[in-house]
Amino acid sequence: MPRRMADTEFRNQQWLHRFDNHIAPINKLVDELCGEGKMPYVAPIYGGINARLLSVLRDPGPKTQLDHGSGFLCIENDDATAERMYGLIAETGIDISDMLPWNAYPWYINRAPTAVELNAGVDPLKRIIDLLPKLRVVLLHGGTAQNSWKRLTRRYPNIIVERGLQIIATYHTSPKAFWHSDAKVREKRRQNLRESLYRAAGLLNGDRKSEPSKAGGNH
Repeated sequence: MPRRMADTEFRNQQWLHRFDNHIAPINKLVDELCGEGKMPYVAPIYGGINARLLSVLRDPGPKTQLDHGSGFLCIENDDATAERMYGLIAETGIDISDMLPWNAYPWYINRAPTAVELNAGVDPLKRIIDLLPKLRVVLLHGGTAQNSWKRLTRRYPNIIVERGLQIIATYHTSPKAFWHSDAKVREKRRQNLRESLYRAAGLLNGDRKSEPSKAGGNH
């Protein structure tokens, strides 16, 4: 169920496991980067270094902060953006253990990052990608994430080919992304977001089906 970070017991469990083996390299990087500003951990319910899908948004929201919420990037955070993503992930059948969330500007500012700040976010994004050997799909949610990715590929022009990545650009999951006077435009944006998640799910499923079977060995 969504918004479980509102539950103290669930939140405490996430905190207790924030340095489990699969997520420790990610959250140790967060600790390293915290010297440059406030940055939430990534919740251990995600795949960590085993993730095949990287979901990039704009910047951490208030509910990622310990004084306002969970202290984590998490699909279970108590806010509308996380709840919308939770619903889409459930609908499309993507396993959360296949995912990892990140932000174009990973430090907490709660506003649109400037060009200088976006440039500062490129190195952390590249370092996250380097920690994900199984990464196959990058979802770019919104214009800021897409702008950030362009900056990354200008700096590392061969990264998509070298890593064999599929890049999917779509809308942010925040309610603000769907503010428009025309109901048809709003619905078109929602449909684009939904179709993008289905496309990501299809790519992940196809990749899994193409893996060689592990026949043989002891039974």
